[in-house]
Amino acid sequence: MTSASPSPSSPSSPSSHSPSYEPFAGFDGTRDPGGRPPEPSADLRTWLRDLLLGARFAAGGGREGWLRTALTAVGVALGVAMLLLAAAVPAMMDARDQRRVARDTLSMGEQIKPGPDTFLLDSADTTYHGDDISGVLLQPEGRAAQPPPGLAAMPRPGQMVVSPALKKLLASSPLLRERIPYEITGTIGKAGLIGPADLYYYAGSDKLVAYDATREHGNADRARGFGAHSNSDVRGPVFNLLLVTVLVVLLLPVAVFIATAVRLGGERRDRRLAALRLVGADIRMTRRIAAGEALFGALLGLLLGAVFFLVARQFAAGITIRDISAFPSDLMPDTALTVLIAVSVPMAAVAVTMISLRRTVIEPLGVFRQGLGRRRRVWWRLLIPVAGLALLAPMFGAVKGDASINQYQIAAGTVLLLIGVTALLPWLVETVVGRLSGGPVAWQLATRRLQLNSNASARMVSGVTVAVAGAIALQMLFSAVDQDFVFDTGADPARAQVMVSTDGTTVGQTAHDLRLISATKGVRESSGYLRSQATRPDASTLTGDDRTFPYLPVIVGDCTGLRELAAIGAGCKPGSTFLVQPPADDGNDESPKYLKAGHRIDLNAGYSEKYTGAPRLWTIPAGTPTVATRVDPTGSRQWGVFATPEAIDSSRLFDPGSQIMIGLDPHLPDAVEYVRNTAAGFGVNTYVMNISSTQTKASYTQLRRGLFAGATLTMVLIGASLLVTMLEQLRDRRKLLAVLVAFGTRRSALAWSVLWQTTIPVVLGLVLACAGGIGLGAVLIAMVGRAFQMDWGSVALMSAVGAGVVLAVTLLSLPPLWRLMRPDGLHTE
Repeated sequence: MTSASPSPSSPSSPSSHSPSYEPFAGFDGTRDPGGRPPEPSADLRTWLRDLLLGARFAAGGGREGWLRTALTAVGVALGVAMLLLAAAVPAMMDARDQRRVARDTLSMGEQIKPGPDTFLLDSADTTYHGDDISGVLLQPEGRAAQPPPGLAAMPRPGQMVVSPALKKLLASSPLLRERIPYEITGTIGKAGLIGPADLYYYAGSDKLVAYDATREHGNADRARGFGAHSNSDVRGPVFNLLLVTVLVVLLLPVAVFIATAVRLGGERRDRRLAALRLVGADIRMTRRIAAGEALFGALLGLLLGAVFFLVARQFAAGITIRDISAFPSDLMPDTALTVLIAVSVPMAAVAVTMISLRRTVIEPLGVFRQGLGRRRRVWWRLLIPVAGLALLAPMFGAVKGDASINQYQIAAGTVLLLIGVTALLPWLVETVVGRLSGGPVAWQLATRRLQLNSNASARMVSGVTVAVAGAIALQMLFSAVDQDFVFDTGADPARAQVMVSTDGTTVGQTAHDLRLISATKGVRESSGYLRSQATRPDASTLTGDDRTFPYLPVIVGDCTGLRELAAIGAGCKPGSTFLVQPPADDGNDESPKYLKAGHRIDLNAGYSEKYTGAPRLWTIPAGTPTVATRVDPTGSRQWGVFATPEAIDSSRLFDPGSQIMIGLDPHLPDAVEYVRNTAAGFGVNTYVMNISSTQTKASYTQLRRGLFAGATLTMVLIGASLLVTMLEQLRDRRKLLAVLVAFGTRRSALAWSVLWQTTIPVVLGLVLACAGGIGLGAVLIAMVGRAFQMDWGSVALMSAVGAGVVLAVTLLSLPPLWRLMRPDGLHTE
């Protein structure tokens, strides 16, 4: 039997002339034996024509086409809404800061004389169930006194104007209402509030007295208006490194999800492109048409994302995340960033689509993924994190002190390291699942599906992988630099949990306050003392260069209170006095000269550089013993002259203030609230402070709160995007699932197969995330020059959160899966 000679039009014929049409896929990228040159690149008009044709297919593809476009648009919209929110954060923080400064009441140290426009003010802050409540007492001295921002007039004595959030809290909290008993006459306007959840009030008072020049008498500051600016603490390079890393970790998963969303429904799209090949479209044209479909979905998602953002913004006033809230009008995205988002999202959609089709061979009769049969290469994927490491390595040990850092270099290096994790994920999934075989039916269905196409599963968990890797690295960095922002106070909360201090009081008043505190519900034990200061006996006669006023503390209290401060033993009785020398490392060489039994000291010790008033000499009793100091519950070491009330005339003390240490009943959660209520009756200039073993810088606390808020929103986005992606994958497999059920496959087996299809990539992604996160964390720690340390608890927690999100999404997808397995899934159009 003789075989037919090759047709002149056959591309396999060596002697054939160039055909007038494009060869089938698989030969598109080659030069045929007849010497046919590759097709020239398309011009702009061709690109626009094919992009518009793809957009028409996306918009007019029937119910299936619209559903795929809608899913793509929703996925992109969620990411765009998150990006717009991130773009609005700078404006939100600036607006909050401007209103904070506008209502600021910090004194600038200026001595203001009373006038028709002056007023007295004092703070009346408190805390309720962990929420900080800021209050200001006001007393106008003239009719022209300027009211604070958000108020039409100064409140009268006994009345107050409150924020809407505080008004709501007071209505539901009788215990707090007892502490702030003023009559509510109005609410503070937006101009006087940092955010809608701000807990703030202004109260009128007639008990305020302005401080004198020495601040020995009085209880309030005098001012002419609000708006004195207060400087924030210096952040430094380590804080800037934290800030840049936080932004990268929070926003990079958003970019990954947008890139994933534009590839939804890829299998159905490729089958449509195969049909276009059948009617004469070449491979380049099909790619441009696919890019047009993705572009249409991205543009629709861009508009829908703007709508999501605008709608969500209206509910911003009712959302508070770690004390952070905002008015809807504050959330105005930066113009430049908005334009960047509007341009980059469609461009990214086109670029991702073109790149995703590189390994897809589209023929008129079918689609072959990775048509050349090559496995994924790993070498170029490793180059990405290596490039990131190369950017960050020159900064090892350089991020400290007052050094300036290149924030763009840090951001680029961090992005490359995290992108390297996602780049390695498809290769890892393909390599591992290629070696899986055998097992139950559900396992075999899952592994076979992953072996046929692991791209979709890898893409689905890539965002989770990036988020977990970034979170692990951040936790490691935060743990390494905590000592820069969190300080050990040396306090011992086991001895006392609360301290109540009152300025400008007396021994008798302190004893009365101590009795009230002791009788308060929830108080287990209490002790207190009065603190003042003295100076050298000849201070009033000093002039010129000899005018130096050494600081000599004078502490007056009963024996119980003094024992908390010094090792006075059992020899204390009414009329006893003791001397405690300053610590050796205090650097105080002048004061010990006067802390001797029988020596005289001057109880009139002012705060100014010039001696004012008459001397108040007092002689330290002869035979006064010197005892050792003791760390008090707040972590301080008190020193100076210690005396019981019977040993000294307390009326001669200079500006005395009391401090009461309180131990609470641990079985009564509201014990501290009862203490605050009791202390509120002590009058103006009484402050309640929780005794804590650590103290954290405010900027660092705000950053961690912002990280928590951003991480919460990112995890919500992860869950929503994963759900959209999984529903799209299930929709693509509807007919296959219906056929399997029709042939007798158990529904439970199919459900377990879907779970395994998710679990395997998630486990591999989390393993890769842990490795990448630890590696990035080690790099960041090296940049700040700290010793490497592992926080395995954080690694386990972050991994569990990521796995939990994926598991929750999988469970939510089971009801749609059950519906897709019904017989009507066999219907086709």
